[in-house]
Amino acid sequence: MPSHLPKAFSRPFLKVFHILEAILLVAITLATLFAMVEEFIHVFVERRVQLTDILLMFIYLEVLAMVQQFVMNGKIPVRYPIYIAMMAIARYITLGMKELDAILIVWLSVAAFVLAAATLLIRVGHHYWPYIDGRTTEKDE
Repeated sequence: MPSHLPKAFSRPFLKVFHILEAILLVAITLATLFAMVEEFIHVFVERRVQLTDILLMFIYLEVLAMVQQFVMNGKIPVRYPIYIAMMAIARYITLGMKELDAILIVWLSVAAFVLAAATLLIRVGHHYWPYIDGRTTEKDE
């Protein structure tokens, strides 16, 4: 649907918006890299790698992959935030296994399962009903 705003207003607005978007993407990337370096330093100082450390690094990796997808394609597939949410739930369960009561662990596991099922549904849906980009005739992933 085309915009009803005058082009004299929308062009500078979009230019400012794209600059702000680029600045925020760089900030997110730098913050994620800083957090990864801190985590590696923590592992090096402790001289022990725990499962929670690995899961946290996977979360950082998914954030970087999400930024990469946005830079390359101008959009983020919905499955990336779902992957991050599943990793966060797994890390939360792993970190608090002793303090969490059984019913909360069950609910968190159900939440992770629902997210995994949603990812599967999205992937199957993309296979059978792919998005068609308006600019090209190729299938969108």
